[in-house]
Amino acid sequence: MLQRRDHDRHLPAEESFIEPRHYLSKAACNVIFAIVFGNRHDYEDAELLNVMSLMYATLSIASSEWGQLYEMFPWVMSYIPGRHHKIFSSMKKLIKYVEKRVDMNKKNLDESNPRSYVDAFLIKTEKEKNNPKTEFQITNLVYSTLQIFFAGVESISTALNYSLLLLMKYPDILAKVQKEIDQVIGNDRCPKFQDRSQMPFTDAVIHEILRFTDLLPFGLPRKTTRDITYRGYSIPKNTNVYIMLSSVLKDPTHFAYPNEFNPQNFLNENGEFKKNDAFIPFATGKKLCLGESLTRVETFIILITLLQNFELKSAVPLEDLDITPGISGLGNFPKPFEISFVPR
Repeated sequence: MLQRRDHDRHLPAEESFIEPRHYLSKAACNVIFAIVFGNRHDYEDAELLNVMSLMYATLSIASSEWGQLYEMFPWVMSYIPGRHHKIFSSMKKLIKYVEKRVDMNKKNLDESNPRSYVDAFLIKTEKEKNNPKTEFQITNLVYSTLQIFFAGVESISTALNYSLLLLMKYPDILAKVQKEIDQVIGNDRCPKFQDRSQMPFTDAVIHEILRFTDLLPFGLPRKTTRDITYRGYSIPKNTNVYIMLSSVLKDPTHFAYPNEFNPQNFLNENGEFKKNDAFIPFATGKKLCLGESLTRVETFIILITLLQNFELKSAVPLEDLDITPGISGLGNFPKPFEISFVPR
């Protein structure tokens, strides 16, 4: 985690400008590595950088016109050359990487002392090896691990990237957040997730960032397990179903300012945080996005640590900062921008 005393090890010198996505992805990726495999990589480790690159390429291409065309017309697009084919080559490389890491954990597994998600899954797999109906199989472990990667790394890094862009664009909101940080946390300790309950304006801002940026406009695809009828419509078994999250997150009947970035969407008349049932940036129900809880915790901790220690300086005039997505499809990704972290 970044702290005032060692920021020079992690960020460029004062007044130098960087594109922050790369740095934020490293932090998010290492948190996932620690949870899934029980260890982390050095920030310049080639494997870490390769995994980050493959995940970003996969999601950005899937969100591009090529990816959306393939999703709509797979039987045609599979014969047409284009960028969408890189999705499959990237996924194969990611699967091989996860398989290798699972094998590494398997070789030095200590069943009395599980270190990670993979260890816990392997222990359960061994216990149910004689159960023909068990879901605890190595194939499921590899693919569920890969899902956690995508759910955690890209959602967290994109949320943080957009957070910095929006807070630079609206310096009055940034100033109020930093004032609340100074009052509740100060500068003598690191933030804790429990601090959020004492920071209603900051909590509202983070909720508004996730609502306004609409990270997953279509949500994640679901598939019907049987023929169903819903509101008069017949939906056959094995039909892919998408939840239009944008229509809920921008619903004017639930949000006073549906199409603008405004923390008042989550504040009452007394300045207290106000929950909203329409806040579902990661879908809802039993198949809720795996990364939701982690995204909320990490976004709060990392963002508040940055704002506690640094001022944000834009490389261009604020009116030139473009907050519209650079890529919009399966996910919304902000346009590249440059920022300088100036010690407070």
